Amino acid sequence: MMPLAYRIFGVMTALLAAGCASVPETRFYTLSVPPEPSETKIAVRNSSIPIFIDVLPVNVPERLVRPQLIVRSKGSGAETQLFILEQDRWSSPFNYELRDAFATGIANRTGALNEARSGRPPDQPGYRIAIELNQFDAVVDDRVQARFGWTITHSPDGRSAACYAAITEPVSAGVEGLVKGLQRTVASAAADISRNLIELDMGQAPKCIPRLNHQLD
Repeated sequence: MMPLAYRIFGVMTALLAAGCASVPETRFYTLSVPPEPSETKIAVRNSSIPIFIDVLPVNVPERLVRPQLIVRSKGSGAETQLFILEQDRWSSPFNYELRDAFATGIANRTGALNEARSGRPPDQPGYRIAIELNQFDAVVDDRVQARFGWTITHSPDGRSAACYAAITEPVSAGVEGLVKGLQRTVASAAADISRNLIELDMGQAPKCIPRLNHQLD
């Protein structure tokens, strides 16, 4: 007869294997996406001096400082109920994802150099960009609503610009559709920040441009 210890070990192994087999697969997403070939770049001023940008950590509501997606369900009947999707996660906490996406998007649109990656010579001026996510609502199968505010400050003379964008982006079905809607939302805000950056750099008065709600094709 098989010793008791071996039988217990065999049962435990079978249980562990069954438990591992039942664990749902975790899916990871990112807000940083390669620029589209048709993406319009914001014209920069005619100068050999590069633009350096320092995008600060994005300030977000405390409930969003986590890697899991936080969503609402369309027609759930509980407008205040939020769902934490344990198996659908950002590749890093949401506020870090936002910072990376904004830094990449602004650099792609303006030709600016990201201080975090390239460094900035001590004698070169730069722009510090502080972004805050004031309002956020992600509804599966319905829409993404976000309100971003930002301040761009020029170093060393302290010239600055402040603006905001309130964006409503309809989304296609499922979590994948929601993530793509979030990517478009951030891309839209990054385009507005890029425009303000170039306006400030060219000595113009930065303008906040009203944004119409987008429509899915």
